[in-house]
Amino acid sequence: MSSGRFFLMGKYQAPLPAELRYCRNHMWCRLGDQGVHTFGFTSYAVRLMRDVYFLEWRIDAGQRVTARQEIGFIETQKATSGLYAPLTGELIAFNHEVLQDPGLINVDCYGTGWLFQLRGDATETLSVDEYYKHLEAGWENTQRLIKAQINKLGLEE
Repeated sequence: MSSGRFFLMGKYQAPLPAELRYCRNHMWCRLGDQGVHTFGFTSYAVRLMRDVYFLEWRIDAGQRVTARQEIGFIETQKATSGLYAPLTGELIAFNHEVLQDPGLINVDCYGTGWLFQLRGDATETLSVDEYYKHLEAGWENTQRLIKAQINKLGLEE
């Protein structure tokens, strides 16, 4: 069994624990009993977002969601954007501590910074090696987007 991977983002290493599953929207999934899984942002996502300032859910626990349905939004140092369900199922619970202190996502994304629990079929999630390959495939384009943002900021100042 693999001990995990590290995806190199410039000088920053994004740890990817082997015991987790991963979603293409850069969330991790900790498989749980009776199909209730815990989700949070990967270290890759946290690094791209930088500091998380605000988090809000637009649905309530107990509601059914479909994959890619908008369920909330997040404000970070980089942008404000929607949050989308990684898979179809029933939202069981939200991490109320992270609502009170979104900085927990920055400090411990794989622990106290988890986002929500969802009951659903997680067979479409990726292994650590599959997620690593997904990151590799998109990294060149991601770097171009980051450079474009930096250049845009430089022109506006």
